[in-house]
Amino acid sequence: MTLRICVAQLNLIVGDMPGNARKIIAAARTAYEEGARLLLTPELSICGYIAEDLFLRPSFMAACDEAVDTVARETADLPDMVIVVGRPLGHAQRGKSVTVNQRTNSASVIKNGRIIESYAKRLLPNYQVFDERRYFVPGQGTCVFQVEGVSVGLLICEDAWFEEPAELAGAAGAELLAVINASPFHVGKGYEREAMMSERAKSCGLPLVYTHLVGGQDEVVFEGQSFAVNADGSLAGRAPSFEEKLFYVEVQRKPPTPNTASNTALALHAETAPARPQEDDLWDALVMGLRDYVIKNGFKSVILGLSGGIDSALVLAIAVDALGKDLVSAVMMPSPYTAGISLEDARDMARRVGVRYDEISILPEFEGFKASLAPLFGGKPEDSTEENIQARIRGVMLMALSNKHGHLVLTTGNKSEYATGYCTLYGDMCGGFAPIKDVLKTKVFDLARWRNLHDPYKTGANPIPERIITRPPSAELRPDQTDQDSLPPYEVLDAIIERYMENDMGVADLIADGFKQEDVEKVTRLIKINEYKRRQSAEGTRVTHRGFGKDWRYPITNKFRA
Repeated sequence: MTLRICVAQLNLIVGDMPGNARKIIAAARTAYEEGARLLLTPELSICGYIAEDLFLRPSFMAACDEAVDTVARETADLPDMVIVVGRPLGHAQRGKSVTVNQRTNSASVIKNGRIIESYAKRLLPNYQVFDERRYFVPGQGTCVFQVEGVSVGLLICEDAWFEEPAELAGAAGAELLAVINASPFHVGKGYEREAMMSERAKSCGLPLVYTHLVGGQDEVVFEGQSFAVNADGSLAGRAPSFEEKLFYVEVQRKPPTPNTASNTALALHAETAPARPQEDDLWDALVMGLRDYVIKNGFKSVILGLSGGIDSALVLAIAVDALGKDLVSAVMMPSPYTAGISLEDARDMARRVGVRYDEISILPEFEGFKASLAPLFGGKPEDSTEENIQARIRGVMLMALSNKHGHLVLTTGNKSEYATGYCTLYGDMCGGFAPIKDVLKTKVFDLARWRNLHDPYKTGANPIPERIITRPPSAELRPDQTDQDSLPPYEVLDAIIERYMENDMGVADLIADGFKQEDVEKVTRLIKINEYKRRQSAEGTRVTHRGFGKDWRYPITNKFRA
């Protein structure tokens, strides 16, 4: 006996139920022609993950139901094909004074044109970017169904991270676990999943097929990397990362042995994509996050301010890899403090990647602002006010070009800057998407060097001039300015941000770990007082286990200082 399973690693769009249904139907037809008799789709595949407060709308839930019915109806001519579709199920019941939520994060099992089983996710995550208890209630039952003589137990994402749901499926007769998932990417997460599912397979004595979503959705990105493991925990196969793919897993029943019951002796086999370095995954996540944000939201092109510095250079390289040079424009807007080498390096980089490049001096506007404001400034010396005026002039120009030509403006700030407020509200923070918002400055340098050594999208080798990488970083808003005039060295700054912001380490613990008290107090104070800026910042791709977005929810008005 051989059962062929198709893992549909799909890039879906939240709210596009007709389009998602068409993708699932097309995958089912292709899989059937290839000999598969079980198709697994990702968690909430019919509506995309995650739809947030759309789940609260009765019309949205009705559209999901209709799309599932469409999948069933349009695949009824595929005899004995079993299709697992992730979907929300149920509704909210309104009483006299309260609304009772009866929605579940579910999956329906479709065969011969009808739903034969449904399963509701038992364990609902409510941490990091997850907020499932706002929308769903936990399921209670198990789901085991038959395909070609194999008993398949169905689990949804979080269920497989804990022992009980898998054990209950095994007790209900499952020989194989099918786990459908939508688990947001962060660096290293894919291999953590494989290790955890290997332990799960060993602990319950059942092989496991893990189906995962791929694609970008607002700030989160899903890398795919679906896989299968045998009952002994060994890897049976792995799908590619950051790629839509129909991934096939062969399930064979092994001959019985004296120590193995014949109805549980299954062996899984599939192709295995090679393990990848973290930098490869990180780059692909940033590219996919930007590309899908642009395409799924209907933007036709992007524009950014190119300063001759490392951050805008990295964003430009990501944008070209994501969209191609013809959809990317760069504008250099020199001020009186822009160094000649910044102009040279910006021109060099634009030439290397082949994008449209323009230069607009902001000197006339800067002098005009200063002249207009002089009577109100009362003869006070120049300070950060004039620095911010320069950044805000650039923001206005980029937004004007956006309005006139329909470009999406990309902001170029990194995580270190967003953490400390080393960015200008309504200036360099202007824009609709921040590709490196969750990338610390030290990692920005690492990625620039990595990209110069690799050309994964064949858009051009060595795109970033070496001088951009080696020069001391500067905002160039006053004479001879460098970032370290205002901040600790980036190696120190980023280490503090990582421990304090990402891992919740306290001030006293940071000092005890050897960081200077003055550095710790300065950085943590900056993180706290700049919450109001971050609330007004653009969305950006999340690539760490904690970014400034859905999993960072701190009050602006806040006196806590530990």
